[in-house]
Amino acid sequence: MARYVALFGSINVGGNRLKMVDLRSAFEAEGFSNVETVVASGNVLFDHDARPTRGLEEKLGLMVDDRFDMTSAVVVRDRDELAAAISDNPFAGTNEDKFVHTMFLTDQPTPAQFDQLVGDHLGRGGEKMALGDRMLFLGYGDGVADSKLTGPFIERRLGCKGTARNMRSIARIVAKLDEEKKAK
Repeated sequence: MARYVALFGSINVGGNRLKMVDLRSAFEAEGFSNVETVVASGNVLFDHDARPTRGLEEKLGLMVDDRFDMTSAVVVRDRDELAAAISDNPFAGTNEDKFVHTMFLTDQPTPAQFDQLVGDHLGRGGEKMALGDRMLFLGYGDGVADSKLTGPFIERRLGCKGTARNMRSIARIVAKLDEEKKAK
């Protein structure tokens, strides 16, 4: 069995309310094991037979839509991919962790799509962006609340869905995975 993290977008924000106990139950009903949520914003740790994460993303997206009538971007990563969201983020350590984010993407944007995003956002708010492997690294400068660099803005330009987490949240999930590994 492999250990994975499912990151759901738009859970418990903007009216999409979902209790984590219900989400865990849905995972268990679908045959996933050792299911645990971290923070009440759609971060789910689970065990499953090793397989490509894209298939898991599709299955989980259909599950949430079917069981909760909720459409959500879903990305699945393993522990090392999640840790890379910190180590590969060029903005990590340059500002408060709550202002440095990684947006986990469902697909890999082309360089032209990334250039379009940068060009359309150039000069707004002092944010910084860098493209990674199915990740967009974001430095929000003075804060996220007033930024025009929103999920829908990014998704339209990159041609794929995604969900963002700040460095503090990512580090918390990685630490939880590491604790579990040591306990085994």
